[in-house]
Amino acid sequence: MKDTLLNEIHNDEWMMNILKLVRDLDLPDCWIGAGFVRNKAWDFLHQYSERTPLSDIDVVFLDKKNTSKEYEKELEAKLSKQASNIKWEVINQARTHLWHNKQPYNSTEQAISDWIETATCIGIRLTVDNDLILITPHGLKDIESLTLRPVPSLKDMTLFNERIHKKSWLKLWPKLSIANSDKL
Repeated sequence: MKDTLLNEIHNDEWMMNILKLVRDLDLPDCWIGAGFVRNKAWDFLHQYSERTPLSDIDVVFLDKKNTSKEYEKELEAKLSKQASNIKWEVINQARTHLWHNKQPYNSTEQAISDWIETATCIGIRLTVDNDLILITPHGLKDIESLTLRPVPSLKDMTLFNERIHKKSWLKLWPKLSIANSDKL
């Protein structure tokens, strides 16, 4: 699945342009995460010829030197000037450990491992040599099997269930299934 997904993204001019914009920010440990990659995989596995619209593009990085929300807003504004048709969400993962009541994260990959669903815990970036690198702290098994599963660290299943309902994932991608749905 990994090679197929990377190939699909590499052949998607729109995605490659987005990846170049984010790469050019030159942020430490920077990735585009969540739906940008996950939706591409789900669309491919559903054999959709059209891209499922994204609510936003999540740009995540880890910079312990500048954790201000203002800096994130500046970065969003910079991206918006270059691609105004996209809703950008830029979040420094150096402060998100507070949301999860944990010790500070050592990497963006560690931080995204606490996102709500395993299939959402994914990130991609474009190197200066135009290579694509993928991080998947929970692997690709759930993405490949079209399984919605909460991350092991999630304490409140209400969040998991609310996101599935609010985002209408089961309607958008009807082949999705919920892991252990009888326990949720």
